[in-house]
Amino acid sequence: MKEVKVGIVGLGRLGSVHAENLAFKIPGCKLMAACSLEQKELDWAKTDLKVDFVTTDYKKMVDEADIEAVAIVSSSPEHCWMIEYALDAGKHVFTDKPLGCSLEECKRAEAAVERHPDKLFFLGFMRRYDPSYADAKAQIEAGKVGKPYLVKATGLDPEACVESCIQFCKTSGGIFIDAASHDVDLMRWFLGGEVTEVYAAGTTFKHPEFAAGGDTETGMAMLKFDNGTVAFLHVGRTAPHGYHTETEIVGTDAHIRVAGIPWKNRAMIFDANGACQPIIENFPQRFAEAYLLEMVDFIKCIQEDRKPELTVYDGTKATLVTYAITDSFHSGKPVQVEYK
Repeated sequence: MKEVKVGIVGLGRLGSVHAENLAFKIPGCKLMAACSLEQKELDWAKTDLKVDFVTTDYKKMVDEADIEAVAIVSSSPEHCWMIEYALDAGKHVFTDKPLGCSLEECKRAEAAVERHPDKLFFLGFMRRYDPSYADAKAQIEAGKVGKPYLVKATGLDPEACVESCIQFCKTSGGIFIDAASHDVDLMRWFLGGEVTEVYAAGTTFKHPEFAAGGDTETGMAMLKFDNGTVAFLHVGRTAPHGYHTETEIVGTDAHIRVAGIPWKNRAMIFDANGACQPIIENFPQRFAEAYLLEMVDFIKCIQEDRKPELTVYDGTKATLVTYAITDSFHSGKPVQVEYK
């Protein structure tokens, strides 16, 4: 098995997870280079990850480091030009969601992927790699639910992180763009159709700063698909107990619910409040296994000269849907989703 040499850009909360996976947990992979605008993150990469080539210049890393693949975990507005630059330089590319922040950006990424069919492009919708979601998909494909016709998805960030959400709400694109693309991807995956129309609304009762920033504290949306199926979305930022995500697939013969109480572990604390268990605090904890499994598959795809199921076009479609939901939220009217 050949060794795949990788460089990573972005060493923040999620980037550090991917960096550690690439450095220590994936057979046949060697993390050779790291790029960040934060010197303390580069120092961490050199000291803790034993990465020799560190830089604040992405192009310098792509051009000069001894790598054949790039993992892009930078801020969302940087994704598409970085994808294009790496592919044009002859590198395989992994990029975290979203693909882009506009249709124009997504088309730029599509064109780069199409120019380089010999290079691997891998999109990081990691929930497809989560064992529970993967099992739900297998059950659907095996006909265990009959015809799936409804998906109900909930994704709630913890109240403990709300100040960070407030700080970035004016520049994040809004809650649907920031938090709903994984749910939209799962809806398309489970229902086997494309979104044709969306209607969205939002409520803000606890933190008026969201409304002042043109965003919402809690968002809801209904999505119609071209095969007659439907989906409901509920995203929020004030879960008092911790990070909370769940998905239900309703079929003609059965329901599948990927949920349950999001226990952090099996430890039970007995104190003045009674018997309590800690709750998962954030998405890196909940999807730690999925993040590892998707990166394992990225490396295997390179080694085996195999293309992943997810394509660049899946990224474009998820982006278009989240923007349509955001438009509906602001206009208060249903919005048609047009794939151009």
